[in-house]
Amino acid sequence: MVKKRVIVIGSGFSGLSAATFLANEGFAVTVLEKNKDLGGRARKFEAKGFTFDMGPSWYWMPDVFDRYFENFGKKTSDYYQLQRLDPSYHIVFGKDDVMKVPANLNQFKEMLEGLEPGSAKALDEFLKQAAYKYEKGINDLVYKPGRSLTEFMNPGLLYDMLRMDIFSSIHSHVRKFFKHERIIRLMEFPILFLGALPQNTPALYSLMNYADISLGTWYPQGGMFKIVEGMVNLAKEKGVEFITDQEVISVSCEGNKVNKVHTINQTFEADVVISSADYEHTDQSILPEQFRNYDSEYWDKRELAPSSLIFYLGVDKRIQKLAHHNLFFDHDFGSHARQIYETPEWPEEPLFYVSATSKTDDTVAPAGMENLFILMPVATDLKDTEEIREKYYHLIMGRMEALLGENIRDHVIYKRSFAHNDFKSEYHSFKGNAYGLANTLRQTAILKPSLKNKKIKNFYYAGQLTVPGPGVPPSLISGQVVGKEVLKDLKMV
Repeated sequence: MVKKRVIVIGSGFSGLSAATFLANEGFAVTVLEKNKDLGGRARKFEAKGFTFDMGPSWYWMPDVFDRYFENFGKKTSDYYQLQRLDPSYHIVFGKDDVMKVPANLNQFKEMLEGLEPGSAKALDEFLKQAAYKYEKGINDLVYKPGRSLTEFMNPGLLYDMLRMDIFSSIHSHVRKFFKHERIIRLMEFPILFLGALPQNTPALYSLMNYADISLGTWYPQGGMFKIVEGMVNLAKEKGVEFITDQEVISVSCEGNKVNKVHTINQTFEADVVISSADYEHTDQSILPEQFRNYDSEYWDKRELAPSSLIFYLGVDKRIQKLAHHNLFFDHDFGSHARQIYETPEWPEEPLFYVSATSKTDDTVAPAGMENLFILMPVATDLKDTEEIREKYYHLIMGRMEALLGENIRDHVIYKRSFAHNDFKSEYHSFKGNAYGLANTLRQTAILKPSLKNKKIKNFYYAGQLTVPGPGVPPSLISGQVVGKEVLKDLKMV
């Protein structure tokens, strides 16, 4: 019997997940990658002895990764080794004013209690609720394909959804438990990249606090790209074929089915197509107009998560006061957030994040040196020029040098920047977004762009612009959800 041919567009986490799932079910799967390297936004690059992860840098929700590999009889440790970070991260509030967030829960409680008496007890109840949301949300809700309201017409599930506070905000939820401003900022930090102000983000996402505080912050030795390597190796074990430098430019349909996928230099026959590339680009630029799920007006009305200005720096010395993960919260988040979400513009006093994986891993930088990944969240679709990037480079570096009390700029021996224009050229990212759709109530579950094309029977979507949403664990899950929908539609389950 001839195997059905599946073409997966894009080799990010969702594409790798979908490809491996369907290859494991007996399909002949080919992944077409636009760029020369696999991994999508989670690629890596090397320069002057430094190794940089280009995108994701936080390893949270380890159980999701474990479950992914267990689906195929494997363990994460078959592909990479994890180390729990302690402290989990630093929050820099000012010069010599640093919150070192401990991995140990009792020490974490002691830290909170020192700021606000009674907060340790409040944390117990907060985490109890967050754990419930995590269990129900990550183990149940996020695996729903979001194709019909009937998926949620279960009394038990509806009760669970109400208990998960989907109709209240994380802003109000956190303030029910804590009063101290620094604790509030600590608790609201994990939703920073979900794409909306805390006032507009459902309290459901306190599950992120459970992931942070209870499940921990981890690091795969060698960098986040080790996850990609592991997934690619597993996919190849299952028979997936990878072809790079193959940008998909169009598809051909026979009736209401896709039968061919065209790249810049080849044509591929297909029985099923899954696009894990940017959804808006696929919908508006790859599909013929009559087969698009949405029109341009629909896309313009979507609320997007932020873009980012990123600097990859190689520094020829050690920087003593940096941890692996560092959040620079020395200015008010409110004004920065409003300039991302409400009045889109380049921020006046931005917060920023610095990752120094060389603090944990001596393979990513030459001896005695540091590799820095500096990220500033910004609004999408802003004017992006080298002059603007340089302005913010010096603004951020000046702040960091003042807060850490040492010269860094004179020791930078490698520098690369990445922002809106790069997100668009490298990934066809809609409006240069970095993280997908904002996780607002109006863009949850069935209110997200559908994972199935409504006009083509065998065309599907995976990734951060469809269910379940942005982030590495949701992208892993997205690929599995799509794979199961393919099997269901082909009546194979």
